Amino acid sequence: MNPPENTRSLGLVTVISLVAGGMIGSGIFTLPSVLAQFGGISLLGWLVAAIGAWILAYVMSALSKVIPETGGSYAYTKAAFGELPAFVVAWGFWLSMWSTNAAIALTFSGYFGVFFPEISQSPWFSVTVALLAIWGLTLLNSLSIRSSGNLQVVTTLLKVLPILVVAFGGILFIDLDNFIPFNTSQESSIQAITTSSVLCFYAFMGIESATIPSENIKQPEKTISKGTKIGVGLVIFLYLFSSFSLFGVLSPAEVAQSQAPFSDAANLIFGINTGYAVAAGACLASFGALNGWILLQGQIPYSMAKDGLLPRALAYKNPTGAPSVGVIVSSVMITILLLFNQSKGFSGLYEFMVLLTTTTSLAFYFGAVLAYGYFSFTGRLGFKRDWKAMIYSFLGLGFTAWIFFGAGWDSVILGVLALLFGIPVFWLSKRNGHRQAR
Repeated sequence: MNPPENTRSLGLVTVISLVAGGMIGSGIFTLPSVLAQFGGISLLGWLVAAIGAWILAYVMSALSKVIPETGGSYAYTKAAFGELPAFVVAWGFWLSMWSTNAAIALTFSGYFGVFFPEISQSPWFSVTVALLAIWGLTLLNSLSIRSSGNLQVVTTLLKVLPILVVAFGGILFIDLDNFIPFNTSQESSIQAITTSSVLCFYAFMGIESATIPSENIKQPEKTISKGTKIGVGLVIFLYLFSSFSLFGVLSPAEVAQSQAPFSDAANLIFGINTGYAVAAGACLASFGALNGWILLQGQIPYSMAKDGLLPRALAYKNPTGAPSVGVIVSSVMITILLLFNQSKGFSGLYEFMVLLTTTTSLAFYFGAVLAYGYFSFTGRLGFKRDWKAMIYSFLGLGFTAWIFFGAGWDSVILGVLALLFGIPVFWLSKRNGHRQAR
């Protein structure tokens, strides 16, 4: 049964903002410092990640047209392969949301510390600011989907401005010597591209943002596909252009030593103190991305609970259509993650959250590609078994495997264990559901 039309409050502009805003968060502002160890060859990593992101966007857009249901890849995997594979896909993505939001909140706290240095001097201060941002947006998203969507439009429009300023301004200050040698790491070119593409893909996470809250989107069978393609296309352009300018303005050593490379580049291009404006943009970018992801973190458990795969309480929606219980439970888990790992220090904590995010979220994309390939090969739901569908299926599977194993065995083991941990939860939920049915 379709939800009432008055709960469908998100239009095309908001959907584009959800996709672009979900991706433009902590990644673009913090990854350059990590990528500097590879030098200019990391730009090829951005290119590989961008191609993969576009392939996944195409696949999920095609699926959203025929299965416009809340949950994104969870709904697609369930339609193709049943409940258990769908649960594993959704469970991994829900876990990744906890660590994603923790990492984004930490980036907000880090750039906020540019204005209040005391925050950066204490892990407890950093974590406290991150938690204040998380719980403030949790309250907003628990009260109203519409208010959160409106905030997403505003923050997306504003936060791209400082990135564009550095991207266009840096063209006049590019020093080609900064790209020599092209590979500054001790690894082979293939390994450098592989590792940098894995890191870069973290910045593209959010491709699926519009497919998850589909019950709140106007004409989802059209709006989701169009909004996803436009949003991903805009972000690809912005990432590649700004990264080229940044690495052209600052040397790899300068980028590696910087905790706020975009701010340092702005100071070099436009003069001292300009970096404060870019730091403000980074805060805004992180805050906007955090808002978008907290909006989504209640949708996945809502979809699973509605199908009896998680406790029924998570299927509750308040009168405004917000899955408030799922939003709050997710933020509680984020809080626990931050508090129990704050001893790692800021950089160590951020790295841990990125690692957990990358490995656990890939099941979500892998499930969507498998579902797309299955429907195309069998000709179900209007899909056709043609060369285009086969190519997208093959490239999508190859890309997700590339990213998964490229993250390293430590990440692979951590991700697999996290996914396997969800299977007992699945069987317990199913057993309890059968008991209640009797």
